[in-house]
Amino acid sequence: MTTASSGSAAGTGGSTDSTGGTGDTGGRTSGIGSGAHPRWLTPAEQDTWQAYVQGSTLLEDHLDRQLQRDAGMPHIYYALMVYLARAPRRRMRMTELARAAKITRSRLSHAIARLEKYGWVRREDCPSDKRGQNAYLTDEGNEVLARSAPEHVTAVRQAIFDRLTPEQVTQLGEIMWVIAKGLQPEGTGADLPWRR
Repeated sequence: MTTASSGSAAGTGGSTDSTGGTGDTGGRTSGIGSGAHPRWLTPAEQDTWQAYVQGSTLLEDHLDRQLQRDAGMPHIYYALMVYLARAPRRRMRMTELARAAKITRSRLSHAIARLEKYGWVRREDCPSDKRGQNAYLTDEGNEVLARSAPEHVTAVRQAIFDRLTPEQVTQLGEIMWVIAKGLQPEGTGADLPWRR
C-alpha cells in the first residue's frame, strides 16, 4: 500500500517512502524534487489518501472480476466497447480512443487486437487520414455489450451509488473531475498515457 506521510511526527529521521517501505534517512530527503523537503501529508490528508487508495483498488478489482465472470472480458475491454458504442457510427480514431480511455497506445493496440479475435471490434483505415486507423464496434460486439450492461451497471450501483447520499454523489463527481483535469493540463505537452 502506498503512503505519502513521514515516518515520524516531525517528518525527519526514519521516513516512509512512496512504496510503503521505511528507511533511516538521517533527516535528509532522498530523490524527492531538487533537494527540497517534501510536504508530508497531515494525519487528515493521510487518512483521505489511504481511503482513496483502498477504495479505488478494491473497486477496480470488484468490477474487473464481475465482468470476467459475467461477460468473459476485463474491465478495460468493456470500457473501450462502451466508448465505441457511444461514438457516431460506433467508430473512433484509435488515437482518440486511447485518449478517452486514458491508456497508452500500445495497451490500446493489444486490447483491440484481442477484441478483433473475438469479432467484437474491427480496425479499418481512416478515410480522412491514410496514416490513421479507426476502431469499429461490430454488430456482434454491440450485442455482447447490450447483454453485459445490465449486470455491470448493477455492480457499479451496488458498489458506489447505493452507498452514497445524493449530495455525496455530487461531491464525488466534482472532486474526481478536479483531479482528472489537474492531471491532464491542456497545452503543456504533459507526459500523458495516450501520447506514449
